[in-house]
Amino acid sequence: MTDLFSAVDRVLPSVRTDLERLVAIPSISSDPAHAGDVEASAAFVADRLRELGGDVEVVSEGGKPAVIARFPGPEGAPTVTLYAHHDVQPVGDLAQWTSGPFTPTERGDRLFGRGSADDKGGFGVHLAALRAFDGKPPVNVVVFVEGEEEIGSPSLPAIFERHGDKLACDVFVIADSGNWAQGEPAFTTTLRGMAELTVEVATLDHGLHSGQFGGLVPDALLVLTRMLAGLHEEDGTVAVRGLVRDEGPDLDYPEERLRAESGVLRGVEFIGTGSVVSRMWSQPAITVVGIDTVPVAKASNTLLPQARAKLSIRIAPGDNPGRAQSLVAEHLRASIPFGAHVTITPGESGPASTMALEGKYADLAREAFTEAWGIAPVEMGMGGSIPLAGMFQELHPDALVLASAVVDPDSRMHSTDESLHLGDFAKACKAETLFLRRMADG
Repeated sequence: MTDLFSAVDRVLPSVRTDLERLVAIPSISSDPAHAGDVEASAAFVADRLRELGGDVEVVSEGGKPAVIARFPGPEGAPTVTLYAHHDVQPVGDLAQWTSGPFTPTERGDRLFGRGSADDKGGFGVHLAALRAFDGKPPVNVVVFVEGEEEIGSPSLPAIFERHGDKLACDVFVIADSGNWAQGEPAFTTTLRGMAELTVEVATLDHGLHSGQFGGLVPDALLVLTRMLAGLHEEDGTVAVRGLVRDEGPDLDYPEERLRAESGVLRGVEFIGTGSVVSRMWSQPAITVVGIDTVPVAKASNTLLPQARAKLSIRIAPGDNPGRAQSLVAEHLRASIPFGAHVTITPGESGPASTMALEGKYADLAREAFTEAWGIAPVEMGMGGSIPLAGMFQELHPDALVLASAVVDPDSRMHSTDESLHLGDFAKACKAETLFLRRMADG
């Protein structure tokens, strides 16, 4: 183990350099203006794997490019597929970033930049493990780096249909989850699913003077906000009936810690009922993630004829995303005021997942991560969604799905000043490398 950890330490500087180069590529998959950057990030990932001697191909089945690389191990050895994604979220308000989102910057013990944690850091872990073995791992390794996870993986079914046999394995490692705390590793055993709806409201065929007709004619934004308000009870619990709810694991998440990690302002109350972890991991959530209307800076005294909102629905393990979309849509239609014209359109969706940590390889993973981190991993849920997890389980039901992470609660993934804790990154690299060795030893 000492020699193996020394090998990881030797390659970490080069991995860090390449991680920073990858973070510098603005591979925002949701923005057509950055399509070339997504292509560039896929090419960068492919080049790094080719340098190690991998059999590499870049695949695009009608969507963003993904990279598949194969590193054969000794005959008869088990197979591990290592997953990450190279696309990233938009950056939001640049003024809120302390340093440029695509200018990797070290401050304290963290590396800041969009994608540093979610999920280019995950690819960095796989790269470190392969470099520690000089491209000749002790087991068969397949690397799968997706290019559209941040937009719901729309072409993933087509990729699985054409290339899914290449990903067959005994263990599928997803380096795209979260750790329990900085310095405390975790394996994620449940993931909420996700679904999207777009709600469009129309009340007029043109705008009207708000003084002349206000108080008589309903404007579209009034209708839309009333409908959206009806999605939650007074305490913030989701009001849509029929969605699956569960109590979640017996883990204590102190409110003081939650306030510190979430950045909730003083005096702001939390919503919903039940334990903290059940509300985050195993109960449904509905968030208005965008509204199309007139910006305040351009507002006039006009009754708005049209307005639109996008909803992000998180569903508990055991629920179905299509069913959830239908239930939320039915709830909205039942609350349309003033006879307004409303169109509800379903968007992307992905299943929830339950990933049992059972069997020999799960035990080996616990041992390897405990040795590398110096503390046993916590088994936890995650409120976010990884559509690939459920899809892979359907494709290869006998494989162990191991969801690990470089993300900690201070990483701010999807937000401004996203960052990677460099000490945790090194431990994650050592844990994965040791796990591959332990799998080979049986």
